[in-house]
Amino acid sequence: MGDESRITLACLDLAGTTVADDGMGERAFSEALATQGIVSGTDTYNRAMTRVHAARGRSKLDIFREVFNDEDRAQAANHAFEQAYDSIIDRVGLSPIPGAETAIDTLAASGVRICLMTGFSSRTLGHIIDTLGWWKRADLLLCPADAGGRGRPYPDMILTAALHVKVDDVRHIAVCGDTESDMRSGRRSGASIVAGTLTGAHDRTRLETAGATHVIGSIAELPMIVEGFQGPAHDDPRRPHGTMASGHSSSPGRL
Repeated sequence: MGDESRITLACLDLAGTTVADDGMGERAFSEALATQGIVSGTDTYNRAMTRVHAARGRSKLDIFREVFNDEDRAQAANHAFEQAYDSIIDRVGLSPIPGAETAIDTLAASGVRICLMTGFSSRTLGHIIDTLGWWKRADLLLCPADAGGRGRPYPDMILTAALHVKVDDVRHIAVCGDTESDMRSGRRSGASIVAGTLTGAHDRTRLETAGATHVIGSIAELPMIVEGFQGPAHDDPRRPHGTMASGHSSSPGRL
């Protein structure tokens, strides 16, 4: 495979994609809502959590802005969320998705640059990486603040990573995430591989509807897709990339 037809950057989500969430995000959201008087068991809580679930993958502050439509309450809830999430990490720790570390290392060994990205704040991102001991596992770590403040579903974090590692063509980017927002940001960035993983927040239908080129059981399958990448398609840049998996995992297809 020549340099002109290979993936050179993999942009990988954290919680739910490379790191097991185990309900931690939902517990932190619940605790944050409680600080604003929205408690479990009420209709207001159920409506708020429905919005939270639909918006998973986005900047946490943006999610709270949507829930409250009030900047002061959104900022307060976001601060409470970060404190709650950090506290949960300290109490129960973090675990990689099975096969995630091997997948990341396999991609890196093949010459792919690794960017780990998240909708968390920079402080929480650092706490996650500290807890996992992953500082040397990635070339780049990004949160929305590192990309001018716009998180997913905008493509800004992916494009920031591409500029940082000097990607020659955005079609040489692979994106992997577990939410609709991950898929939308990947497609908007021009990445050729936008893989949705079933280990996180959203199911196959939502991932496919949001534009996933592949749906995989877990990130452990991503290196196989990257290895099978056949290069950018130059005939029509508007056409859908790749193939959807018909079973639990995706087989590499011509992109």
